[in-house]
Amino acid sequence: MTVIRKNRMPHPMCPLSDCMAFIGGAWTPMILWHLSPGPRRFSELRADIPLVSAKVLTERLRELEERGILSRAVMETSPPAVEYALTALGREFMPVIEAIAEVGQRLKGRAGA
Repeated sequence: MTVIRKNRMPHPMCPLSDCMAFIGGAWTPMILWHLSPGPRRFSELRADIPLVSAKVLTERLRELEERGILSRAVMETSPPAVEYALTALGREFMPVIEAIAEVGQRLKGRAGA
């Protein structure tokens, strides 16, 4: 007798799996959302996302930079300031993030109804 598994893991080379694993990372959608209007400093992102710790935000920003999703620019000011901005690849996520936000608003509206 052959057993058919209903809940198979997706193929490890599946680009959808890779993308969902990435976007599902802690705080990633929020970081992308808050960078969408334009460059932000670390302190501004901390204020935008008050529940994230400085350590976790730093780790996520480094990972996003390594993956080419955002850029990090050191400004020649005194003291030096650092700004983060979405790259072209990072901006490609915005239609998805915006769609998720729209569904979230509809769900929020239904919960109050």
